[in-house]
Amino acid sequence: MLRKGLVVKQVVRLVVCGALGRMGSRVAALACRDTAFTLVGGVVRSPDLTTPSSFPLSHRLQDFLDSADVIVDFTEPRSSLEHLGLAVRSGKAVVIGTTGFGKPQVRRIAQAGRKVPIVMASNMSLGANLLFYLAGLAAAKLPGYDAEIIEVHHRHKKDAPSGTALRLAQSVACSRSRSGLGDFKIQPCRCGTSPRGEQEIGIASVRAGDVVGEHTLILAGEGERVELSHRAFSRDVFAQGALSAAKWVCGKKPGWYDMSRVLGLGLE
Repeated sequence: MLRKGLVVKQVVRLVVCGALGRMGSRVAALACRDTAFTLVGGVVRSPDLTTPSSFPLSHRLQDFLDSADVIVDFTEPRSSLEHLGLAVRSGKAVVIGTTGFGKPQVRRIAQAGRKVPIVMASNMSLGANLLFYLAGLAAAKLPGYDAEIIEVHHRHKKDAPSGTALRLAQSVACSRSRSGLGDFKIQPCRCGTSPRGEQEIGIASVRAGDVVGEHTLILAGEGERVELSHRAFSRDVFAQGALSAAKWVCGKKPGWYDMSRVLGLGLE
């Protein structure tokens, strides 16, 4: 019998889709060490299920849905949408870390958000999402300062600029647009002989070594500049952010949320 006033800590029952992938495996590993979670299963694509694992594996999300509270998905767009459809039918909350969705796919996710709670972000790091928020504040307070972004990643990264750099640029552009400063153009990979446009937000991409991820926003005015930076030294920061989102979204009303809500920043 529980004593009056005793608070019972809720344990979140978790399923990880892409559980043997680069990010999903880290989410699963950290969840197994965290007493706030029970990892009920991992969904994998590989036909070989003989890989040693401390939790059950399956090709089918359906095998774990009845036992789950939240689904964390780090797969690819088509698989993520399939998993989302199953989550909607079973009324389960979802955290989506998959990137590369097209506009029609994003619309499907928005529609699903009317039925179940979803947290979706291209970068799950708590620090990076705080950077987005601070970038918007700084850009609005320094309206005449040129905004430039430098992002650095490992040599194997395929896309440039990074999704995080684009999100950072959007934070600046949206903040300044809301402040009545007009529309800003995001200019990746600047080259040539033309001068910088006044309404540009430049992005320079560097690919070298094994850098996990670095992003710096420069706001430069006459005689001074302000720099806001985030550096990730381990992919575990993204996995830990996904777990923070899973804790937060469990029990929430249907809606499409981003990491600013998880951080309590009051942004949509």
